[in-house]
Amino acid sequence: MPDPAHAERLATAIEAVSAETLPAGLRALCETLLVDFAGLCVAARRLDYVASVMAALDPGGPCTAIGHDGGFDPAGAAIVNGTAAHGEDFDDTFEGGPVHAGAVILPAVLAAAERHGLSGADALRGIAVGLEVTCRLSLVVPKAVHKAGFHPTAVFGAMGAAAGVGAALRLSPERLASALGIAGSMASGIIEYLAEGTWTKRLHPGWAAQSGYRAAMLAKSGFVGPRTVLEGKHGLFQGFAHGREGDWAALLDGFGKTWVAETIAFKPYACGTMTHPYIDCARQLAATGVDPAAITDLLCDTAEGYVHRLWEPLADKQRVPNGYAGKFSIPYCIAAGLVLGDAGLDAFSDERAKDPRLSAVAAKVRYRIDPDDPYPKRFTGHIRATLADGRVVEARQPHFRGGASEPLTRSEIDAKFLSNARYGGWPDDRSQAFLAFARQAFTAERVNLTPFRG
Repeated sequence: MPDPAHAERLATAIEAVSAETLPAGLRALCETLLVDFAGLCVAARRLDYVASVMAALDPGGPCTAIGHDGGFDPAGAAIVNGTAAHGEDFDDTFEGGPVHAGAVILPAVLAAAERHGLSGADALRGIAVGLEVTCRLSLVVPKAVHKAGFHPTAVFGAMGAAAGVGAALRLSPERLASALGIAGSMASGIIEYLAEGTWTKRLHPGWAAQSGYRAAMLAKSGFVGPRTVLEGKHGLFQGFAHGREGDWAALLDGFGKTWVAETIAFKPYACGTMTHPYIDCARQLAATGVDPAAITDLLCDTAEGYVHRLWEPLADKQRVPNGYAGKFSIPYCIAAGLVLGDAGLDAFSDERAKDPRLSAVAAKVRYRIDPDDPYPKRFTGHIRATLADGRVVEARQPHFRGGASEPLTRSEIDAKFLSNARYGGWPDDRSQAFLAFARQAFTAERVNLTPFRG
């Protein structure tokens, strides 16, 4: 075993991070994430799965579940906010993992900040560290965690949340390494939700957020976790990726100096990340005048790495059982792009999933594996449409729109926030108040989300 262990090296690097020296781009990203995250929490606040989580909690405490009355303990606020932020699969993503960092790290750190009276600068430090740890962990063995049947956001998110909360609370390197060691035993999340479009994926970020918070608090109180949690014989990667070999430099080299989290992407569509380039292709076809009813075949080039999640069983993906399952079906998402011209929140209701126009198009979608596809480094799309008159029309999308190659602007993120907040029933004046709050949140003496309850 290395001495120091990887968790110890990481904890030492985290101790050196200062909010005051974070690059301007990363500071801007954290503010933008706060805006996007809050809009998603509000959009989902009245939905059934959030109501179920709320009903399972004991109310009372100093922390805020955005858009809900009353206060909660830190773990309760973290699980509600994390579940709501990720529930519609409209939250940020990190290409290369892929992993959803914001929906885990912001709920954990904001809950810690409210509970412990932290400053905006402390919260910013914690969020930046948590995002970076989550993203870098996803690069150690790309694709392996998904292939083993686990959700990387759930697994790596618990570690990132522990690191983020520990950084915000300014734990010593020794106790921060223990927090990571403890979080390794709390990490979890299988991807069996894919079978029938059930709700457990929605829960994963909230569960990881509260797990990371608890791990940090246990370490703060002196509880000891294994320092070899990452590379050990029975460590995180052995358990969730079935191996201990990986690109450890991707985790450790330049930590605190080079920030991979700056490339976190924001979603324009409310569905699984790898479906997005195909939706763009479908919209391109529609824009050229292709009539969905005139299509006889839609052949897509795709990466092998996500066939098991987004393409197979193909018959099930062509006829999804509900709207949530549609979010993880490339055939359904292509149909939404062609027929509806978009794939926002309304495209994934259970009623919409029964639309015969969408089912008819989805039934014509099939795939072939492209061995040269750059996934997971880049997400791309390609559709070859054959029409009833014999014509063949193709569309390509070489990158994920919203990512590093074509990022959404801050004005687009603000517009998305306002739209999501309206969807969740917030009046525009309240939404504008949150935008004003976000602009000064990380310079405030104390983090206070209480004006955004209810």
